[in-house]
Amino acid sequence: MEYLNAKLIAASLIYSLLGIFILFVCFFVFDKLAPRTLRREILEEHNTAFAIVAASFVLAVALIISSAIHG
Repeated sequence: MEYLNAKLIAASLIYSLLGIFILFVCFFVFDKLAPRTLRREILEEHNTAFAIVAASFVLAVALIISSAIHG
């Protein structure tokens, strides 16, 4: 039962938390670089295009992080 190794589980948890942290940092930077506030544009102005761009950014960064962690 190699997949129940404690070291592998701990490494997976650490890399997952690191990936989530990096994703939040990248999203924060994206929010600061955007010409308008994400929250206001999506929730108050109902800007669907801005929401799609933000979602695609999050998916792209998540894919890059998961590929880097997976190797």
